[in-house]
Amino acid sequence: MTRSVDLNSDLGEAFGAWGMGDDAAMLRVVTSANVACGFHAGDPSTMLATCRTAAERGVAIGAHVSYRDLAGFGRRAMDVPATELRDEVLYQLAALVGVARVAGAEVRYVKPHGALYNRIVTDAAQAAAVAEAVALFDDGLALLGLAGSAIERAAAGAGLRFVREAFVDRAYRPDGTLVPRTEPGAVLHGDDGIAERALRLAAEGRVTASDGTDIAVEVDSLCVHGDTPGAVAMAEAVRARLDAAGIPVAAFA
Repeated sequence: MTRSVDLNSDLGEAFGAWGMGDDAAMLRVVTSANVACGFHAGDPSTMLATCRTAAERGVAIGAHVSYRDLAGFGRRAMDVPATELRDEVLYQLAALVGVARVAGAEVRYVKPHGALYNRIVTDAAQAAAVAEAVALFDDGLALLGLAGSAIERAAAGAGLRFVREAFVDRAYRPDGTLVPRTEPGAVLHGDDGIAERALRLAAEGRVTASDGTDIAVEVDSLCVHGDTPGAVAMAEAVRARLDAAGIPVAAFA
């Protein structure tokens, strides 16, 4: 039997009067929801509403933790001491777990966001701080991140389950890291062969890098960013293509 693949999206990223994405529509498509915990986006009401809708639709909930950077949407590079980062991740986990409990749901995994996600691909100290926070809070939570990264090694060291993620809407460098958003072509859109790209990632574990080379990418979960233009249509196309190819789409958690 073909192994299943998860389809996740970053959701709950509205803040006050500022909307972000179509969470209600996306939660009809994805199997896992990375819910913002208030540090890069997400206010209490948005967190609760997102958890409630996810629970109603059987979508797994993950904590989308970030550097404390509301103004920069968590995408600005920041130097945060390891102990402070550990404690801030703990704070975010506690907030979302409490809100999810009120919604009759539970948080099953953790996915770092933005600049933090990219930093812990190579920064062992920052990765260790994130892994330590998760293990201290609940060592039954999985960690979602880039394969072959410092956070994968830190998760193993902390005794945590690590889930390997690939992005259907982001360009890759030849070394398997993501092309920075500051560079042209970093974010892909619906007319960029997204569905076929997702199928190849899921079925073959391979993707074409920005320089045209073919690289291996280990995949347990595919991500469609909720704030990408046309995100819902993109996720629907990806889901339909995987279904047509007979690849089961199911939450990993």
